[in-house]
Amino acid sequence: MPTRRRSPLRPPSKPAAKPARQKPVTTQAAPSEDTSQSEETGQTRRTGHEPETRPKRWQAEPEAPIKLHKALADAGIGSRRDMEAWVAEGRVIVNDQTAKVGDRVTSRDVIKVSGRRVYLRPAAEKRVRVLLYHKQEGEIVSRDDPKGRATVFEQLPKIRGAKWVSVGRLDFNTEGLMIFTTSGELANRMMHPRFEVEREYAVRVLGELTPDMQQQLLQGIELEDGEARLESLVEAGGEGVNRWWKAVILEGRYREVRRLFDAVGVKVSRLIRTRYGPVALPPQLKRGQKQELDEAEVRALLKWAGIATPQRQIRPKPPAAKVLRGGTGTRNTRR
Repeated sequence: MPTRRRSPLRPPSKPAAKPARQKPVTTQAAPSEDTSQSEETGQTRRTGHEPETRPKRWQAEPEAPIKLHKALADAGIGSRRDMEAWVAEGRVIVNDQTAKVGDRVTSRDVIKVSGRRVYLRPAAEKRVRVLLYHKQEGEIVSRDDPKGRATVFEQLPKIRGAKWVSVGRLDFNTEGLMIFTTSGELANRMMHPRFEVEREYAVRVLGELTPDMQQQLLQGIELEDGEARLESLVEAGGEGVNRWWKAVILEGRYREVRRLFDAVGVKVSRLIRTRYGPVALPPQLKRGQKQELDEAEVRALLKWAGIATPQRQIRPKPPAAKVLRGGTGTRNTRR
């Protein structure tokens, strides 16, 4: 019997409060509809106030302009920082004019990057996709590698009109959860240090981690690129010299977890990322496998990130044509 797929998104720690019960609202009866007959035409005429029953014509909401480097990042051209640098270098043309840093654009503008046309979609029409991948040891998080090593991007499905953006990185010898998305805004919201999004790792170390060492890791250690520390550290079992720990950090500096343990004299023999923010590595997702979040899970992730969910604009369907005898769907006007 097939088992139901378990969502990788963790539920909120506290249940949502139930809304207060409201008293029923008493409404007055609507005024009766009066009808009278026209003396001239003999047709019935409505004189009461009745609600409009004719469906309103669909109208798209006006599109708000956004900053150019953000629009290019959302289109999957590159990171926001790289796009801002490209704009400053004069590589971006908007409506036949060289763009400047701070310019704002909409999907109606003609944008070219290094001579190549870039098409933007209105925010209401964008579909945000999120893909989970269980990275293996021996893979790099890069699109091109001069040494010819295997890259995680070779394992991702091809998409049209967008580009997979990796949420953070894992080094060559680290395995575990990687998140890819087509939304540059979501990737930035999860990666930027100011948001302090948790990254959870399963850490296997060689040797004993004394209480003093644990205290140092939690209080902070000065590394080459500044002070770093673990947000939490919990023992997770193990036998002999191999001990497992569950460590949480709030940033993603290069080899940060390994360097922290090295600083207290303990060697990390295996490192697995098991959670990134509210997304946990699904138990059924084996090394080298991928899984795309469904629409409900993507909406939940966007809500957690504080990003407005794109609303699908549904145009009203035209009335179905009457099919007369003969099956042509058109009325025969000949008598």
